[in-house]
Amino acid sequence: MTRFRIGEAAELLGVSPDTVRRWIDGGRLAAVRDEHGHRVVDGTDLAAYARSQAADPDDRSDASSARNRLRGIVVNVVKDTVMAQVDIQAGPFRVVSLMSREAVDELDLRVGTVAVAVIKSTTVVVERGGPASAGRGRGAA
Repeated sequence: MTRFRIGEAAELLGVSPDTVRRWIDGGRLAAVRDEHGHRVVDGTDLAAYARSQAADPDDRSDASSARNRLRGIVVNVVKDTVMAQVDIQAGPFRVVSLMSREAVDELDLRVGTVAVAVIKSTTVVVERGGPASAGRGRGAA
């Protein structure tokens, strides 16, 4: 069974360790003590909590087959005569889109505007977490 320490759970949820501690203390997230007395969260419980906290789909999600929608803020726009690059910061995730300059102009995408990156892909690469991950067969490390 994969277990995550408070800091690891916080990193995966995109919040501070103090927030995770408050959630545990308030009964919103289950935790147990490991053999060293540290509080740890079961991976299954963490996944269920993360899913329960997922944002409701936006108003347009029923008009599209794409389900991967990341709402964020435009942090950079680079335009040339034909193409443009738009960088969106959606929480801890940076999404870079290449599109026509015409599309950027029509959508009025500028630094500081809110945008939704809609991702529809037939290829998704999934990797295991790096050495700091609790998912590599380590117990509550």
